[in-house]
Amino acid sequence: MGFGTRAVHSGEEPDFEGTGDVAVPIHLSATFARRAAEKPTRGLEYSRTGNPTRLALERRLASLENAEHALAFSSGMAAETTLMLSVLSKGDHVVAENDLYGGTVRLFERTLKRFGVDFTYVDSRKDEAIRAALRPNTKAVWLESPTNPLMHVCDIGAISKVARGAGAITVVDNTFASPYLQNPLDLGATVAVHSTTKYIGGHSDVVGGAVMTSESELYESVKFNQNALGAVPSPFDCFLILRGSKTLHLRMKRHSESATAVAEFLSRHPKFSAVHYPGLRGHPQYSLAKKQMRLPGGMLSAEMRGGLPAVRKFLAGLRLFSVAESLGGVESLVEHPATMTHASVPKSRREKLGIGDGLVRFSVGVEDPQDLLADLKSALR
Repeated sequence: MGFGTRAVHSGEEPDFEGTGDVAVPIHLSATFARRAAEKPTRGLEYSRTGNPTRLALERRLASLENAEHALAFSSGMAAETTLMLSVLSKGDHVVAENDLYGGTVRLFERTLKRFGVDFTYVDSRKDEAIRAALRPNTKAVWLESPTNPLMHVCDIGAISKVARGAGAITVVDNTFASPYLQNPLDLGATVAVHSTTKYIGGHSDVVGGAVMTSESELYESVKFNQNALGAVPSPFDCFLILRGSKTLHLRMKRHSESATAVAEFLSRHPKFSAVHYPGLRGHPQYSLAKKQMRLPGGMLSAEMRGGLPAVRKFLAGLRLFSVAESLGGVESLVEHPATMTHASVPKSRREKLGIGDGLVRFSVGVEDPQDLLADLKSALR
């Protein structure tokens, strides 16, 4: 079946032995009764361990990412944390992309390092940098593609092959692309992780996360810790993400169309010195992005001349673009990484990566493109 068909139906087939619901109900029960002590009803025991609404969402997520298995979590960071605690032990090593979401860096540097895990950060656009950073104790290679916020694109297939040869798994945070635009497992990665808060949910009204893989042993390990650590989404949250995911393919086409228009406009504007968007022919990995992704997506960043004072004036003048963290919703958002999403990253590291005070990140929504361009023009004036 095609992506759109799976987005609407996977995990949510009518239960004709029950009530025939077309939409999966919100199962609020915290526990489930059984006729015999040793036989849970339909395998359900307690909602932390498994819930019908969450199971429907997990089946949907697995289908969208072309994975054998998926596990849903209460946030993207809950998904990342549970995955890493399932994979790593004291003394292990991880190679990670250096342009990562600030929350991921915070998890690695301020939490996991305390438990004896070591991290090496490299520019994953260079395959040889990954290879050079691998050690005998490397257990995972962690990627984002496109990256947050500089929109770097890496060769997921080539890097996964290098990691596999070294006995390490490859994890791809696929949040920016969404399963509609890119499927890391098809390219050779071991795991895809998502903040389902973003494009999969799509409406800025729910927080969630997910881990998808086709490795059964890894799935069982993460599933054990999903229950043991308990960072699971509520049934209502699962329902909202299920509902949002049904239009993912439709929304991503509009996000990409409008983001391309915004990127082209900003790239011609004298107040910006650079625009980072994989859909622009001037992007260094334009050809690779076209090969790996169906469309270039709704995320871009741009470097504004005049630094922070200019950025403040620009942001204050916007009306349709809301100044807010997060991304991937139907409404357009704009944020300043240095003081918002990446504020927890030390300034020296930000500047080394190229996240300066003039960098602005856009999450382009599904509004009429001409209205978004008019808003930008007005604010720039």
